[in-house]
Amino acid sequence: MKTVILAGGLGTRISEESHLRPKPMIEVGGRPILWHIMTHYSRHGFNDFIVCLGYKGYMVKEYFANYVLHNADVTVDLARGAIEYHATNHEPWRVTLVETGEQTMTGGRLKRVAGYLDPAEPFFLTYGDGLSDVDLTALAAFHRQHGREATVTAVAPPGRFGALEINGGQVQRFSEKPPGDNGLINGGFFVLQPSVLGRIDGDATVWENAPLEGLAHDGQLMAYRHDGFWAAMDTLRDKNHLESLWASGAAPWR
Repeated sequence: MKTVILAGGLGTRISEESHLRPKPMIEVGGRPILWHIMTHYSRHGFNDFIVCLGYKGYMVKEYFANYVLHNADVTVDLARGAIEYHATNHEPWRVTLVETGEQTMTGGRLKRVAGYLDPAEPFFLTYGDGLSDVDLTALAAFHRQHGREATVTAVAPPGRFGALEINGGQVQRFSEKPPGDNGLINGGFFVLQPSVLGRIDGDATVWENAPLEGLAHDGQLMAYRHDGFWAAMDTLRDKNHLESLWASGAAPWR
């Protein structure tokens, strides 16, 4: 199965860094968050990626064009104009980088990569700023089993503020980061049949609006509930939280 990653947005809520690079190239633990996402898929045996580029997409292209160079010992023969690679240590990835337009919406980006998908095979779709330890193998199996057009991973987002449990004025319990209100949200990590592309009109289509709403209305959208780790890197605070998890050596997606 191929994996489509939406990596073309502006990332305005984390503008401290996204004015310099596309959001998926913002680093966590010295590696772009895009690399972390792809590594998670690769651990489940999914190594064929289609990355939808937009804002500063050339930086993503340069990263992968030089990936082997930056992760190997090399001998540079200046006289012959040749480079010899030694002890290469890189992932078994096939990465297709597609320019999908700076102003294109999420649905439009997906529509633009239709030609790179297998028309007879379901595919993954995810965002270029979300990390999770979702079991992708089980997610794919769930999708194939129910036979509908689309599967979305449903997650319960963490609370943003500390919570106090108070009884008679006395604090009974303090929780720094309690879960949210138990409502489930779209956590990304979709599995889709190619037929969903017919629900996308063009560049201005937002995937999360008419296409997903139509799938739900038609009974073609199933939810795979994930109760484990999930986090979106929307703000600098989110990035710093992910950095601290990685530095601890116990990052859930590691």
